[in-house]
Amino acid sequence: MRSLISRVTIVAALAASLAACSPKSTAVTAEDMVLGDPNAKVTVIEYASVACPHCADWNAEVFPAFKAKYIDTGKVKYVHRDALTGEPRLANAGAMLARCAGKDKYFQVTEALYRAQRNIFTSGDIRGELLTIAQAAGMNEAQFNACLSDENAAKSAERIEKMMSDNNIRGTPTFEVNGKRLGGEEGGEQTLAQLDAAIAEASK
Repeated sequence: MRSLISRVTIVAALAASLAACSPKSTAVTAEDMVLGDPNAKVTVIEYASVACPHCADWNAEVFPAFKAKYIDTGKVKYVHRDALTGEPRLANAGAMLARCAGKDKYFQVTEALYRAQRNIFTSGDIRGELLTIAQAAGMNEAQFNACLSDENAAKSAERIEKMMSDNNIRGTPTFEVNGKRLGGEEGGEQTLAQLDAAIAEASK
């Protein structure tokens, strides 16, 4: 894990200086993690990091009501895209772990990472906390270590940084509703009322 941490620290530091550019595409790809009706008229994309305290707050305070109102009812297709913000080692390792758990457990692991975020920041034990989450998702330690290998870490950081650059992601969370960014280019947390308004407009 030490080599992962040192490499990701260097690679992920580049995310802080992403060049401004227009988003290339908001089309959902095979790499995206999706909840809800794939044919829903409205697509909400959240760019978020499991190492971002604001993302964890939104996940705890707004997401449950948003999910019940829009995802569970089939009104919205929700896409979660990983970003490298906050503590870079946790951001990349957490994103890797969620993907290694599989699409059927991706959101379960992401939720667990958000809940564990404060403990991780307090203890500094990224590996121990992530291993506990991995085991709860059915992974053994060998699978966990293979998931977080140096090679996978470099590929993950490169993939995420390219996605952030392509879509001009400057901070997290950032939300887009049918391609329209909420909160301007800088994005930012959105209340349920703000999402209500954007989704109503997109549904017309």
